Amino acid sequence: MLRAIELSLENVRSGKGGPFGAVVIKDGTIVGEGANQVLSTNDPSAHAEVIAVRAACRKLDAFQLGGCEIYTSCEPCPMCMGLIYWARPDAVYYANTKEDAASIGFDDALIYRELALKPGQRSIPMEQLMRDEALAAFRAWEKAPGKISY
Repeated sequence: MLRAIELSLENVRSGKGGPFGAVVIKDGTIVGEGANQVLSTNDPSAHAEVIAVRAACRKLDAFQLGGCEIYTSCEPCPMCMGLIYWARPDAVYYANTKEDAASIGFDDALIYRELALKPGQRSIPMEQLMRDEALAAFRAWEKAPGKISY
């Protein structure tokens, strides 16, 4: 956890991004780490957890992180929570809470509220189009030989 916190502090001091850091540990060794890079890369998905998980997956040559733990300087946002559940680490440990983050302007409450709404009721208009055509890819996936379920 100390390394995740160090990354968050270094990131603020360098002016490269927000106060967030994360590390992925396997067998007591850091296999991936990252700090928030949203501003420095103009990438809204470049959260510390995303950077750390991507690095760990590359190093481990795996798309899931069984046998790993994630240490993050702050309770993960909704996007990072989704990533974490897809990556399937054994555990996640965090320092600051989402309430701590909200108190300095990183408030995800809107996203949590929006997720509970039907797509047509969300503040960003969402409308389903061309479902029948898109289902062709799902049918192809179902029939694909050698597919790896995830």
